[in-house]
Amino acid sequence: MNALTRFFFCLGFLFLSFSSLKSQQVEWNQINSNSVLDLAILQAVDNQTSYSNILQIGDSNNIEAMINAKTNIMIQQLGDYNSLYFNNSFSDTKTKNVINTQGNNNIIDITGSNSVSENMKVNVKGDNMTIFMRNY
Repeated sequence: MNALTRFFFCLGFLFLSFSSLKSQQVEWNQINSNSVLDLAILQAVDNQTSYSNILQIGDSNNIEAMINAKTNIMIQQLGDYNSLYFNNSFSDTKTKNVINTQGNNNIIDITGSNSVSENMKVNVKGDNMTIFMRNY
């Protein structure tokens, strides 16, 4: 995928993410690369609906998400050969998580949910990193 196609894909994603927000809630000058994921999560929290929002840009990325009906999760993978394994299907815990991976050949493996991981945000920037997280 060339850079121009990636740019328009990201721009479309941002537009869709904020198309249902009321204009009084968010000023355009407040939206930047650091706040866009947080604002999208706030929108979902305000609606009190469960959702999964996944964006993958790159080649050979993999996501395996086994989630319960109360899970709000936003996943972004930018780069090649990234893998994410997220499993909280054996719990009724309500979770709101954001997982952002930027780089190549990263692995994130998260199992379980508890009060500590309820509003967890994971940002991985770099190459060849592995994170194992167990929440019991």
